[in-house]
Amino acid sequence: MIRVFHAPCALAVGISVFVGSGSLHAQTSFPAVVVSARTETPLVPNTAHATAMINRIAGGVEVVPDTTFKNGPAATLKDVLAWVPGVFTSEARYGDDVRVSIRGSGLSRPYGNRGINMYMDGIPINTSDGLVDLFEIDPSAYRYAEVFKGANGMRYGANSLGGAVNFVTPTGYDAPRFQARLDAGSFGRGRIQASGSTINGNMDGFMTGSVQREDGERDHIDGHQERISGNLGYRFSPDAETRLYVNANRIRDHMAGELDEATALSSPHTANGDFVWKDQQRNIDSYRIANKTTVRWGDTRLEFGLYHVHRHVDHPNWSYLDYSASDNGGFARVTDDREISGLRNTLAAGINVQDGTITSKSYWYANTYPYGSYPVDAIAGASPGAVKAALASSTVDRPRNASIYVDDSLFVRPDLTLNLGVGFQHAERPRDNRLNPAQSGKLTFNNATPKIGLLWDLTPSSQLFTNISRSAEAPTYDVNAVVTVNAPLKVQTATTYEVGTRGHLQDVHWDVSLYRARIHDELQCISTYPGSCTAINAAHTVHQGIEAGAGIAFLKSVFAGGDGLLLNASYVYNDFHFDNDPVYGNNRLAGVPTQLVRAELLYRHPGGFYAGPNVEWMPLSYFADNANTTKVGRYALLNFRLGIDKTGTGWSSYLEGRNLTGKRYVSAVDVAGLATAQSEIFYPGTGRSIHAGVDFSF
Repeated sequence: MIRVFHAPCALAVGISVFVGSGSLHAQTSFPAVVVSARTETPLVPNTAHATAMINRIAGGVEVVPDTTFKNGPAATLKDVLAWVPGVFTSEARYGDDVRVSIRGSGLSRPYGNRGINMYMDGIPINTSDGLVDLFEIDPSAYRYAEVFKGANGMRYGANSLGGAVNFVTPTGYDAPRFQARLDAGSFGRGRIQASGSTINGNMDGFMTGSVQREDGERDHIDGHQERISGNLGYRFSPDAETRLYVNANRIRDHMAGELDEATALSSPHTANGDFVWKDQQRNIDSYRIANKTTVRWGDTRLEFGLYHVHRHVDHPNWSYLDYSASDNGGFARVTDDREISGLRNTLAAGINVQDGTITSKSYWYANTYPYGSYPVDAIAGASPGAVKAALASSTVDRPRNASIYVDDSLFVRPDLTLNLGVGFQHAERPRDNRLNPAQSGKLTFNNATPKIGLLWDLTPSSQLFTNISRSAEAPTYDVNAVVTVNAPLKVQTATTYEVGTRGHLQDVHWDVSLYRARIHDELQCISTYPGSCTAINAAHTVHQGIEAGAGIAFLKSVFAGGDGLLLNASYVYNDFHFDNDPVYGNNRLAGVPTQLVRAELLYRHPGGFYAGPNVEWMPLSYFADNANTTKVGRYALLNFRLGIDKTGTGWSSYLEGRNLTGKRYVSAVDVAGLATAQSEIFYPGTGRSIHAGVDFSF
């Protein structure tokens, strides 16, 4: 499957054209946009139904089907989300650690992700304090991903600046009976994945597992990951089922760390000396068990369930961290689609409850000064290695969250929908500091997040939308949200204005959003030491920009009936800046490219063969620090891919070359308050690499 631009309209083209018809362009109507007539949705929506439903939202949304990313390495979430305009995904800093930011959410994080609500099958995967690590998400395990930018994630009660991403797994009803896949690539990368599905009477099941190993391009960055996930469903009737979900992960990664700019560009294979000396690692063992029951009667649909997640992290880092997190939660969600006084009305309402316990300890390293002294190899009598010494800190956190939300869409005319929504969130952040009780305390946050929007069907195949919304995010624990001797962190709030359009003509599709978010008390984590940061609230900031994507099919049936070329492109413009800040004035916010362009020209043959180049281009440099003294240089990467796509059953294969010119560049930075080129905050980009894979299913 070729990687098309992931606009909702483009996705319908991708499904009906490249999979269904096997030709470059199908002369069909456009059901992804035209959904005025009510249709029955499966108990577990497939990709087409999910696309139809998401396109009734008055804002920037996308559905990314697995056919757009599985014909490639599919190693990290960058392979899944990178072509969605407005979603910034860095290269993996180590292992599968990808930074994901939507509209500038959590853009200063040197580790983990915040500001986005993540879900699996509509069930939260963020820890109870809001942080989310992406190591445990296996891109090969999902049927599709839904992306809700900003407040457009109200369907699941999401209340963050970045919105929500929901990963949906296959079931026994829509997965191949057996599927096996082998991937190999540069830097010692190898991956094996297999899955199976079954249907037996009223029961169905799906299970997948993967094993991945890689040496890594840099020193001290080798790792391996083993993941298994699946679900088992029982259908009581055509309108009622219950489904049990399980996930388990074992991840072992060494960390190479950040470098100064000159080293990152001249010796990108190098690891930070302190990371090597301390043998810094990130080792995760986790499991997740969840249940969701769906009941449908008439025009109303009810989903409810419970979940439990436990993870243990052994993490020799700037100090030796050892922590466990357990989360218990429950949810209920009701949707109703009916006519009221002759007008169609769609209502969604729900409640989410989370209760967690995070037990965290950090230790001094043996035979080194507290938290290391760089360069540590100069310390007399010091010995290397990840060896625990005395206990440095011990905390127990018990975050709790409760939220309710209502989201209503009224068709005031057959072609015009008024969307009104509101959410309310209650968050508690108590901390018990075992070694320093004076640092114990509790913060409580209560916030309402309203939204109003309009969706206008200009034609049967195009839409115009606009909305105004509010978001609110409580601080996370990992940056010491509860501190009584210093000023506590405040909740981050934002008001966002958005306008956009999506649609298609016979051979053209597009998706464009313009937005402006005025943010109060933006949560930033400013780098203070490689792998560490200090949390602050920036008084007033502005995030605004353009998210645009388009595709055009041309030169059809040149060499064979149904073949041709498809040009897909996405463009993002990010204007993020302080607003009369007492320290930084109106400086630009650091850490994210001002502009980013992706484009691909692909030839597609109806027999399944495809080939073509693509580029990733950052035309302008951006700042690495809020003082705007140090910049990250611009770059352009040339890639090429070809393969045979036998979507459905049978054999498929691909060959892909990335950064074919061997460009040396910086792929990401840890945001600093004030930085120089000598600051160790730069991650070197991946050099020239080749990837290949083969897939078989029946």
